[in-house]
Amino acid sequence: MYELMIETGFAAAHQLRGYKGKCENLHGHNWRVQVYVTADKLNEIDLAIDFHDLKKIVNEVIAPLDHAYLNDVFPFTERNPSSENIARWIFDSMRKKLAECTAEISAVTVWESETASATYYEEQ
Repeated sequence: MYELMIETGFAAAHQLRGYKGKCENLHGHNWRVQVYVTADKLNEIDLAIDFHDLKKIVNEVIAPLDHAYLNDVFPFTERNPSSENIARWIFDSMRKKLAECTAEISAVTVWESETASATYYEEQ
């Protein structure tokens, strides 16, 4: 099994509904996103997926989040734009985009600061 990871990021503001503390107030982060994919075989040129292509797909997925107020971006209009929910949303979006590829999404980690992150993955 092969595992690849790319890292990218976006800047966005949010506030957590129902949270009692500083995070209920409007604030922003420079979010870091790590996307992991796996493949059990390589393509005809011995790649699981080209890093360039993977990064392009991830950047397409996160484009609506960049420089946005996340509470106004679906599905975060209905659920909190927490690191956990952002990681899951990116994971689900990537799964759809990679449906025709050799590689498949295995995990997404979203960092809201240098010391705090959330990872979403599904057990096999």
